[in-house]
Amino acid sequence: MKVLVIGGGGREHALVWKLAQSPGLTRMWCAPGNAGIGLERLASNGETVRCVPISAEDLPKLAEFAIKEAVDLTVVGPDNPLALGIVDLFLARGLRIWGPNQSAARFESSKAFSQDFMSRHGIPTAQAGTFSEIPAARAFASTLGGRCAVKADGLALGKGVLLCSNESEAFRAIDDVLVKQAFGKAGGKIVIQEMLEGMEISLHAICDARTALPFPTSQDHKRALDGDQGLNTGGMGTYSPAPFLTDAELARVCESILGPWMKGCIAEGIQFRGILYPGVMLTRQGPKVLEFNARFGDPETQVYLPRLKNDLLEVLDASASDRLSNVHLEWSDQPAVCVVLASGGYPGSYEKGKTIFGLEDAHQIPGVKVFHAGTAEVDGKIVTQGGRVLGVTATGPTLSKARSLAYQAADLIRFEGKHCRRDIASKGISQSV
Repeated sequence: MKVLVIGGGGREHALVWKLAQSPGLTRMWCAPGNAGIGLERLASNGETVRCVPISAEDLPKLAEFAIKEAVDLTVVGPDNPLALGIVDLFLARGLRIWGPNQSAARFESSKAFSQDFMSRHGIPTAQAGTFSEIPAARAFASTLGGRCAVKADGLALGKGVLLCSNESEAFRAIDDVLVKQAFGKAGGKIVIQEMLEGMEISLHAICDARTALPFPTSQDHKRALDGDQGLNTGGMGTYSPAPFLTDAELARVCESILGPWMKGCIAEGIQFRGILYPGVMLTRQGPKVLEFNARFGDPETQVYLPRLKNDLLEVLDASASDRLSNVHLEWSDQPAVCVVLASGGYPGSYEKGKTIFGLEDAHQIPGVKVFHAGTAEVDGKIVTQGGRVLGVTATGPTLSKARSLAYQAADLIRFEGKHCRRDIASKGISQSV
C-alpha cells in the first residue's frame, strides 16, 4: 500500500514512524514533512520516506499529487486541512483518505458548535455561552464571578484560550479576542466556560461511523513553564498512562462521554471517521468535557504510538472503511513520556536556524525516540524551524524510569535558546507513589 501523510510536525513524525513499521506499506510520502521524517525507512523494503514540498493547506496540489502517485490512503495529521475540507475534496476525486470530513471536523473547528452539540445530547460539560457581542459576553462572565475560560470559536493553533480568575481579567480577555482580534478570524465569536476545577486528562478514541475505540489516558502540559505557569502553548510534554483513573473508571468515563457523543452523531447524520480527542476535567461532580479535538493530539501522539502494539496502517484503514468493530487495540504496559524542546521565546517570537547538536547521542539511549517537530535540513545540518522543535520520547518499565530516560536524552541535545519544562509527568509520578 502507498501512503501519503499530511503535515510536518511532531505528531506527523510519530505517525510516519509507526506507519513505516507496517509490512503492508511499500511507499510513503509526507507533505511537507520535516528533517526527521525524511530519515525514516520502511520496514518492508528499506526505502526512505520522501518529503514533498507541498503545504498541508494547499488542498488542490495535495489531491493532484495523490492522483499522480496513485496513493492508496492519505492520512491527515493537522486540524486546519480537516477544517478546510480536505477529506471532502479527496473523496469527491475518488481518493481514499483518513480523517473526519468538514462537517465532522466542526467538533474542533467551531467550539460553539461543539458546545451546543454537548448540550443537545447530554454530554457532561461546563456551563457555557456563545457570544459575538461584548455586553452580553461581559454579563455572562459576571454571572461566573469572572472565573472562566474565554475561548476563540475557531482554530488558533491550540492557543486560543484565555483563563481568567476575576471580572477584570475576563473583561480584558473578551476585549482581546472580540475587539483586538488577538486570534484573528478564529475569534469572531467566543465561547465562555465556567472554570472547572480538578485534574485534567486527555482522552483519545479512534472512530468510524458507528464505533469508537478508546485509547488509554494521557496528560498534556499546556503552559510554557514549570508548575503550570506562563502562557498557553501547543503542548510542552505529555505522558501515558495518566494514573488518575482505574480501568473500570476509564470505561465509565468513556461510556458517559463517547456513548452519547456517538448516538448524537448518528442522530444528526454526522459520519466521523478519525480521532476524537476530548480534553476532560475530572471534577468532584464527575468527568466533564472541556472541548473536543478532531485529530491526534500533539504531543500525545508521541506517547500513544510507541505504546500501540497494533499495525497502525491496518487500524487507520479499518477506521476509513467502517470496520473498527472488528479491531481490538492492544497496548504495551510500559509507560511513555515525551519532553518537548522549544525555541527560546516560544510561545512568543523566536529565532529560527539554530544548529541542533546531540541527536545521535540521544538516540543511543535504549527506549528513546526523538520526534522532530520544527526542524529543517540546511547544508547538511539539522536546524530549528519552529517554536516546538523536538519531542524527546522514552518508554520504560515505570513512569519514573521513562521520565528519567526522556530527560537524560533531552539533556544531550543542544541548540541556542533551548528550553523545556522540567516537571513533565510529575503529577503522575506523585499519584503513583
